[in-house]
Amino acid sequence: MRVAVPAVLREEPQYRLLFGSQVLSVVGDRVASVALPFAVLAIGGGVGEVAITSAAQFLPFVVLAVPAGVWADRWDRKRILVVSDAVRLVTQAIAAVLLLSGTAEVSHLVVLAAVFGAADAFFSPAFSGLLPTTVDPGNLQPANALRGLTFSLANVVGPVVAGALIAFAGGPGSAFAFDAVTFAVSVALLVPLRSRVVEEVEAEDRQAAPESSFGTSLREGWHEVRSRSWVLGYLGGFSVYHAVVLPSIFVVGPVLMADHYDGARSWAVITALFGIGNILGDVLLLAWRPPFALRVGALMLVGASCQAAIIGSHLPVWGIGMLELLTGICVTGTFTLWETSLGEHVPPHALSRVSSYDYLASTGVIPLGNLLVGIVAAAAGIYPTLYAMTAVGIASSLAVLAIPAVRHLPRGTAPVTGRSGGGAGLEPGAGGDR
Repeated sequence: MRVAVPAVLREEPQYRLLFGSQVLSVVGDRVASVALPFAVLAIGGGVGEVAITSAAQFLPFVVLAVPAGVWADRWDRKRILVVSDAVRLVTQAIAAVLLLSGTAEVSHLVVLAAVFGAADAFFSPAFSGLLPTTVDPGNLQPANALRGLTFSLANVVGPVVAGALIAFAGGPGSAFAFDAVTFAVSVALLVPLRSRVVEEVEAEDRQAAPESSFGTSLREGWHEVRSRSWVLGYLGGFSVYHAVVLPSIFVVGPVLMADHYDGARSWAVITALFGIGNILGDVLLLAWRPPFALRVGALMLVGASCQAAIIGSHLPVWGIGMLELLTGICVTGTFTLWETSLGEHVPPHALSRVSSYDYLASTGVIPLGNLLVGIVAAAAGIYPTLYAMTAVGIASSLAVLAIPAVRHLPRGTAPVTGRSGGGAGLEPGAGGDR
């Protein structure tokens, strides 16, 4: 049977290297994320130690996301990716050796998790800035959709691989060893990446403006954000989604399944169907190119915000799961169309900085949201809290949709290389940021 290869992989050799570097690495990260709490428990830690280790990996990302975006726009992005992967290769290899040799302590894993999180903070904005410059403009959306597909598949495959490695191949240490190998593969594929587009854009940027201070670059990055109402609107919508709606997945949903359904088995069915929805959405956007991407993305954000109410709908598990499948399509669609719009309309020299605010507005609010929703659910009850979460999420999403620039921003035809303020980055005739 002949397997169809997406056109973006056939036509874009530099993107093929970038994408190939991430396929195994993303799976490895999902494997390691599943193994980390079990590793802490295996060496005598408890729930508190698991929480501390998780926080140690997460907090550097929050602290470094915006500065890392500045540096990613000032330095060679490919080199940042290579160094980030190399650092994470070392942390995972050390963790694997310590765990497999029986000499690991919780403090070791906390430190290694913090270093891993710091390296990850540099990787994400650099990758977001590099990807659009490795493809022709018409292939940007398929490139983002294909990247999203790898995350969706990894969410399904990762836990299975992690379970097999932990159960049959030496425990959590083997999962960390697997992740280290994936980073080695990633580095090997990134090193030969030589994009003509990347080299031309970077040369133009260096000639267009002298080296500015870190503080100036930071201010310029914020100007690129605030000068576009569609960027500010989406950042606000994503903050509400991650702080208010997502705790239904991280906190309230598992508790509800344990109290009123069949516990972990019910939750596994629901999350698996949600993951299938992610995959279907990614496949859809490999081919479908809506003319007003942000408008469709905002409508999909409305659908994504329904997750909390669906979980609290009192439907049977399969009913909840099938509706979550639809929200899975909406979630991946929203983020793919958003990332594509950033790549089409934000100048390449500022894209990493703008993306860093995206990561901060999304990832940075999750812990606070989990805490607040947990408190509210304990005081008001699980079901009323879930309904309120969706109501707030839908209201926020409709507010995003009400922004004229969100509804009317057209598709870009090419990444913008010019340096200008205000509405810079919109294609001619796009109508600015009104």
